[in-house]
Amino acid sequence: MISFRNFALRRGSRLLLSQVDLALHAGWRVGVIGRNGCGKSSLFASLLGELEPDVGELDLPARLRIASVAQETPALPDAALDFVIGGDAAVAQALREEADATAREDYEAVAAAHQRLGDLGGYDAAARAGRLLHGLGFAPETHARAVSTFSGGWRARLNLARALMTPSDLLLLDEPTNHLDLDAVLWLEQWLLKYPGMLMLISHDREFLDGVASHILHLHDGRAKLYVGDYTGFERQRAEHLRQQQIAHEKEQIERAHLQAFIDRFKAKATKARQAQSRMKRLEKLAGTEAVRAERALHIAFAEPARLPTSLVRLAGAACGYAASARESGMENGESGNGNGESEKHRTPGATATVPPIPHSPFPIPAKAHTVLDGVGFGLESGDRIGLLGPNGAGKSTLVKSLVGELPLLAGERAAHPDLRIGYFAQHTVESLHEGLSPMEHLRLISPDTGQQAFRDFLGRWNFPGDRAFESVEGFSGGERARLALALIAWQRPNLLLLDEPTNHLDLDMREALAEALSDFSGAIVLVSHDRHLIGLVCDRYWRVANGRVEEFDGDLDAYAAWLRGRATEGESTPKAAKASAPAPAPARRGPDPAIARRLKRIEARLEEVRAARAAIEAALADPTLYERGGAQRVSELGFEQAKLAREQDELETEWLELA
Repeated sequence: MISFRNFALRRGSRLLLSQVDLALHAGWRVGVIGRNGCGKSSLFASLLGELEPDVGELDLPARLRIASVAQETPALPDAALDFVIGGDAAVAQALREEADATAREDYEAVAAAHQRLGDLGGYDAAARAGRLLHGLGFAPETHARAVSTFSGGWRARLNLARALMTPSDLLLLDEPTNHLDLDAVLWLEQWLLKYPGMLMLISHDREFLDGVASHILHLHDGRAKLYVGDYTGFERQRAEHLRQQQIAHEKEQIERAHLQAFIDRFKAKATKARQAQSRMKRLEKLAGTEAVRAERALHIAFAEPARLPTSLVRLAGAACGYAASARESGMENGESGNGNGESEKHRTPGATATVPPIPHSPFPIPAKAHTVLDGVGFGLESGDRIGLLGPNGAGKSTLVKSLVGELPLLAGERAAHPDLRIGYFAQHTVESLHEGLSPMEHLRLISPDTGQQAFRDFLGRWNFPGDRAFESVEGFSGGERARLALALIAWQRPNLLLLDEPTNHLDLDMREALAEALSDFSGAIVLVSHDRHLIGLVCDRYWRVANGRVEEFDGDLDAYAAWLRGRATEGESTPKAAKASAPAPAPARRGPDPAIARRLKRIEARLEEVRAARAAIEAALADPTLYERGGAQRVSELGFEQAKLAREQDELETEWLELA
């Protein structure tokens, strides 16, 4: 049991929590919720012993084993599988001892290490770590790759896998779904349901909380209140609690007014003095129930598109993938073309693109091309609400890039209306914000001739009021950056929104506001998200991307989850012998493709260059002399270049995974 007694917590001079009295028991799965800045992460820091309570006591059981997800991952040379196994420190140590003893041919030490592994149950450590990596979306070919070769998002997944590998009685997870796709979220949900210890989970994903949590700990106005049940149960209980509180307040106010009126009328009369005195004492003893304060609701909106043609864009008989020559001309030089004759480094974050129709190509697929999706027939009309579903690495991002026009088709036809305006939010969009510039300056880059008051009014509606609109984005949280990136898209009044994981770092209030805004949007939407609540509210049709095909999925998200489970079970239950005796693949699929192998080598070479360039920039940014007078412009340039290289690394790794 973990108990808080009159617990209070500060960050600097700011009081985050006070008068917290509650107990948490083994086996509970506690969802910790509250607005950004209310103290959720600080509460975790206190449990980890990193932050002392300002007042009161926090009692933890002796020898409590706590696992949590590290915020940073060093650029280690260790293989991903070994890094995850390292979460079980005792097993990892025994494996190292076994390897060292074998290397020096000390067979007594080898035997002792084997005994130690047997006692620890460590013989299946590699298999357990492999299952964790697989569930979180790592292809088998990547398990041997060095940790240092992965981008930030994939390293976050590695940290999560390592935490899940760690033997623990208490597991602390702070926004674990932020870097996951829907398939990985569904897998993680099932894994956590089997976790035997106490789980404390910070999340803004209400469907995930509904699927996992047995209790909800709500942090609000410096207090913590525990509710039994999932997030939906919390909402119902809290609404009833607030209703009863308001009723009690109104009854108390009526009684106060009645008592005060009697006192004012009769306190000067001797015959009524005793009664007046009695009522004064009663008035002093009233509980002082507070009125329910209306929380400020967040409302955002995507303006009506300037033009809204019926048919926006369509793919017919399309082959989507990567032509080596086309990729080399852009990616090898550190740039990614956007399909509109404009290099990525010159694009304004959140910029929309108008892409002209592309005629049907009479040429066959180039010999060096790698086809990810084939035979794609996909059309979008105004009012469409499409959710893209599919396993990790199946080609969802490839399809979105093909719709944008960023990735030319290998074959088939892409036709777009001349008035098409695309609002494209990709996972790298937030990183594309210009460090050192304010929201006002970002808008001015897009619309240099617009008046300042129009910008201020618009930013106020996106919750950047007053001076906040003039502050540098360097001090913004991840949620504020994501909100600004969405605002920049909304400013340009697109008629097609292509949104790839737009909710990362957004809190529950902003997610609800985004769902409402997207529901009211009159254009078309294609949405990729791990937030099932958002997808369920916004999308009315689903397309499944799997096995090289794009097909309409006849079912809801529950049916898709069932399909995933069935797919996994079928794969796991197929005996190795049966797999080995399966019919050989078609000739076109047999054996490694030399063109793909060459492209993989070029990607790996470019990745080394990108990592070296990022390391050089990080070293430059760590130099104190850079920040001396006159260095602000150089800092901004380096920050922008750093974000561009991070984006390129993500794209290269995505292509590497698809090709591999």
